[in-house]
This record gives sequence, C-alpha cells and structure tokens, in this order.
Amino acid sequence: MTIDTDFAFRASARRTLELEQQAIAALSGKLSDDFDRACRLILACQGRVVVTGMGKSGHIARKIAATLASTGTPAFFVHPGEASHGDLGMITARDVVLALSNSGETQEITALLPLLKRMGTPLISMTGRPASAMACHAEAHLDAGVEREACPLDLAPTASTTAALALGDALAVALLEARGFTAEDFALSHPGGTLGRRLLLKVEDLMHSGERLPSVVIGSPLREALLEITHKGLGFTCVVDEQGRLAGVYTDGDLRRTLDQHGDLRALRVDDVMTRGGKRIRADILAAEAVRLMEDNRITALAVVDADDRPIGAIHMHDLLVSGVI
Repeated sequence: MTIDTDFAFRASARRTLELEQQAIAALSGKLSDDFDRACRLILACQGRVVVTGMGKSGHIARKIAATLASTGTPAFFVHPGEASHGDLGMITARDVVLALSNSGETQEITALLPLLKRMGTPLISMTGRPASAMACHAEAHLDAGVEREACPLDLAPTASTTAALALGDALAVALLEARGFTAEDFALSHPGGTLGRRLLLKVEDLMHSGERLPSVVIGSPLREALLEITHKGLGFTCVVDEQGRLAGVYTDGDLRRTLDQHGDLRALRVDDVMTRGGKRIRADILAAEAVRLMEDNRITALAVVDADDRPIGAIHMHDLLVSGVI
C-alpha cells in the first residue's frame, strides 16, 4: 500500500458527500404504504420498539433506538447475536422489532425470524433489498437501498448507513408529530442538558422573593426607592399601590433619565418619575419566556406578580444566565 501525501483530499470528500446526498434524496421516492404501516404498528405497540442490527447496521440501529426513545417512542437496542444466546427474553409479544440489514440476509437476524413469528412479535425490516428474506418476512419493509456506496471500492458501508440513519430519523419524526410530542415532553427526557433547563425551569424556580424582593409604596420619596435598588441589587424596584398591586417600576435607566430632567432629586417622589405599569410576568411561566420578554423590551429585570397583580418576586437576566437558561 502506497500513501499519496499529495492526494486531492477535498475532492474526495466532496464526491463522498455528493454520493451520500444523492442516496438520502432518493429515499423520498422509495417511501410507500409500508412506511405508514410501520408507523401504525409502532403507535399501536403496547411495549417497546426493539431495534437490532449487526456490524455497522448495529451502530446505526443503536442511534435510531436512542432517537426514538428521546422523542416519545420507548425503544432500546438488542444485539442480534446476543439475542440468540438469551437476550431474546428481552423481547415480548407486546413489542415491535425494527431490524436493520443492508443485504436483508444477515444470518444473526434471519435466525430470529421464526422465533419472532412464533412469539407474535411484529417485525419491521429496514434493508437495501426489498426481495430479501428479512423484507419478505416483515409486516412492513422500509427500503433504504442505495445505488452504490461512497467507498470507491463499493464495499465499506457508507452511503447505505447514511441512508438508513436518515430513514430512521424520518420514522422517529413522523411518530413524534403523530403523537403530538412537544418541546416540554422532549425536555422531560433531557433534564440534565441546556434544553432541559430552558424548557423545565419556571420563573418561580429562579425569582427573588420575600426579603429579597425590592419594593416601595407609591408616594415614597425617591431617595427611599434608590436605597431599595441599592440594597437589593437587582437594578430596579417595584412600586406598589395602597392595595399592594404593582403600580409601576423604577429602574437604573429611569434614574439616568431623572438626572437628565431634574436638577434637584430631594423633593421628588418615586411615582413622579417611575415607569407606570412596568413589565411583569407570572411565577408559573417558563423561564425561557422571561428571557424573550426581556430581550424584546431591552430590559434586564422583571417583576413577578400573582393573579391579583401583587408583586411576589423579581427575576434578573443574571439569574437566567447563571441557571443556563440563556
């Protein structure tokens, strides 16, 4: 074997990407009633989707199982060789088996076909040969065939595994949409990630409340409002009326405008210079919505109010940054 250090690496990469792009594009024309049948089998499944495959198809099968599981379709991977030596006990008649094989004749999988039939477990096959044994024994066959591999020897699984992965994604997304799966549902299976934090944390989880809530009564001297802003450190204070409802807010930005417009601050009351009304949010709203509200209004803090419009907390952009919501 001779290594060519002057080889046209990028030209080779472009050829590979073009071949794999063509393989994925061709899948649309291969979709048939069997795809609908596969989706209905999985939606009607009372157990789990058991995904299996050997070699490179096994790696793709693992990823498809993970994608299904994270998008609302309970699924797990079983190695077909291990299934013949005891792991078949992990599969029940309530499950659906999704088996991947480019040839459709993988011995470790075809050996399971009579057993699956005897158990009454539905089989969905994903192969590159619609006339293969796996395709013929399946209740639904997904055609992931490609004209050729991206490998110049047409041997190493490249375009075929890319096509199978894309078809698995198409299956998972179709099921996701049919189930009405939401972003909040997705976050429930990803609580440790940034997405989970964005979609699961609510304003009440991050807000400052009790003694940490900056608040003054309407009619208070401006000096009192400035002290409240300084002591609480959130860059603003709520201004409440006689019934305890939010009448407005006074912010660092309001202070700059006050200094521009008034020479003597000592005689001013907070309601003379506050922002009337003020932006507010409810405690049970997702923290991600607080981010959107702040960004849309170019502010850094919000009053949190209850159903009667009484301030019960305050949330600052810094809280959202620290929590990972942003």
